[in-house]
Amino acid sequence: MTQKIRVTDDVLRSIPDPGQGAVLPKDGETNILITSALPYCNNVPHLGNIIGSTLSADVFSRYNRTRNRRTLYICGTDEYGTATETAALKEGITPRELCDKYHALHKETYEWFDIGFDLFGRTSTAKHTEICQSIYLNLGQHGYLERQIKDQTYCEGCKKFLADRYVEGICPHCNFIDARGDQCDGCSRTLDAIDLIEPRCLIDKTHNVVAHSSSHMYFKLDAAQPALEDWIKKSWKKGKWSPNATINADGEIVDARMKSGLKPTPVTRDLAWGVPIPPLGREDDKEMGGKVLYVWFDAVIGYVSITGEYTPEWKQWWLNPDNVRLYQFMGKDNVYFHTIYFPAMLLADGNNWTTLHHLSTTEYLNYEGGKFSKSKNRGVFGPAARETGIPASVWRYYLLSTRPETADAMFSWADCIAANNNILLKNFGNFVNRALKFLSAQYDSVLPESGDAPGPLSPNDPLDAEFITDVNTLLKDYIDAMESVKIRLGLQTVMLISSRGNGYLQASGLNKALMTENPQRCAQVVSRAVNLIYVLSALIYPFMPATSDALLLQLNAPARVVPEVLSTDILEGHQIGQPDHLFKNIDEKMEQVWKVRFGGDESAKEEEAPTSKRKAKKANAAPNGVVVSGPKSPEVIALEAKILEHGQVVRGLKENKEPKDVVDAAVTELKRLKGELVLLEKSAAQ
Repeated sequence: MTQKIRVTDDVLRSIPDPGQGAVLPKDGETNILITSALPYCNNVPHLGNIIGSTLSADVFSRYNRTRNRRTLYICGTDEYGTATETAALKEGITPRELCDKYHALHKETYEWFDIGFDLFGRTSTAKHTEICQSIYLNLGQHGYLERQIKDQTYCEGCKKFLADRYVEGICPHCNFIDARGDQCDGCSRTLDAIDLIEPRCLIDKTHNVVAHSSSHMYFKLDAAQPALEDWIKKSWKKGKWSPNATINADGEIVDARMKSGLKPTPVTRDLAWGVPIPPLGREDDKEMGGKVLYVWFDAVIGYVSITGEYTPEWKQWWLNPDNVRLYQFMGKDNVYFHTIYFPAMLLADGNNWTTLHHLSTTEYLNYEGGKFSKSKNRGVFGPAARETGIPASVWRYYLLSTRPETADAMFSWADCIAANNNILLKNFGNFVNRALKFLSAQYDSVLPESGDAPGPLSPNDPLDAEFITDVNTLLKDYIDAMESVKIRLGLQTVMLISSRGNGYLQASGLNKALMTENPQRCAQVVSRAVNLIYVLSALIYPFMPATSDALLLQLNAPARVVPEVLSTDILEGHQIGQPDHLFKNIDEKMEQVWKVRFGGDESAKEEEAPTSKRKAKKANAAPNGVVVSGPKSPEVIALEAKILEHGQVVRGLKENKEPKDVVDAAVTELKRLKGELVLLEKSAAQ
């Protein structure tokens, strides 16, 4: 197919997609280093975890690529520490086996969500040990490590010291009864396990937990505090941090620990699974034998070590503060470790580290009026999102449109379905499909001569001045939002631009009559609409990369950058590809199906009472039309939900034109389920 594209640096994207070749920073340019909080390697991520860090960071990473900036996005599994040991103990496998299992599961989940890391690594590597031990030795060399003998929790039944995650008890600050040994989920304060009231061993809660003394190495945060405070205030101002738990909107440090004076914090633990402590060449080395680095000390260094796995030239990213900007994404409970603990380590290390430029945090995403809970089967976890049949692009759109940036947000199936049907399908998808189908049908897919010169369209255009000005204003709003890492606002602006495109087609009266009565104007409207779609392909790329790819395929155009103004970049004589629908309608009945499936163990037992005789009759009708009297059993409710869900799968297979044998197998299974329901209904009626 013939391509006629304006080929200039301000049109085409030269920076590759994530993971496509090694990227190094270049002096004198804006180079972007992005991390998202390393997920623990002992669980399955749920939707809240995904929007909280990995997906948000992916959006910003892709946005910077659309500005042709050298960009590196690093993440991986946090594999050492007590959380891993505890989970491995429960599953009856070794920590290494557990990490291998969950690393693969995390990687598979993120890949399905189109989250594009340059490398999704792990912390249980030789490179990680090397860099962690190097920083530890540097802290010791510069006088920031001291040995302290303190009481620790000791289990008389297990006959060993209990690491933080093996201990729970009552929080000494807020009286939360299930506070962990390292942090309280009730008040979010970091804790020392020895301070817990009525501590209990998680291995066996009948065991007696007492205090025994042990020697450990401590990082002298108090000595690092003056330089740290100065750094926080400078970085907050330069990077335009949003208000958080460390510093407020007025630049005042509000963290309670810093206000009362930081205290030395332990960096070693009595564990087997972790980074071994290297000798400092001091008298107290013998007391550190058999100990490992505290997980919070080594976990944040994972960003550096995973970069070291990505490229042997990792120092060009991490020891290059003059040319690299570091953006870090995480949930609100990780702010302390990324604004105080980790920066203090880097400052005390003595090397010229690339430190935090901008911090992006989220509040919590809750699920349908409650919290996500793996133990209660409540909410969507990991690969289960794929099993709904909802495309990854739609998941990304809904999660990002509800991103909890300033307050907790609530996941809702009704809102998710409405977002697809009312916004993506009727707004964004409708504009693209209407314009491209008209071009395909009326111009044989070849862009006509419009009279517009290549390059920016004039805001003083005699016919479309208002339209061009509106689009240019919205483009500025989009760039301002994304530069400030206001991701939800950026996505809202994309939808406003597509809505403006719909309005333009409507106001211009694009139809066959216009083509007959004023062919020059018709060609102009088509050209401007197609070029706006080309702009949208770049704007939507950070949020919905698969949708962007589909747009480029239909346009028969290469990936482009985000422009500052609307231009004529696809030129006369360019041939587009085959127009197709970007989105499919989701049956609203699926709301109840998914509520039952993901609502927890009790949800299948819940059934709303009908409000009328007609509704009662309809409610008691199975999907095959059989009417039964009396309330439905939980088995019937569950099977009906399964039939509705499988029906959605069959429709999806047919719409996507999957192979006939795959469709036939799915149809056969649907018939089997319906037959099973008939037998179940007959049995209930007897």
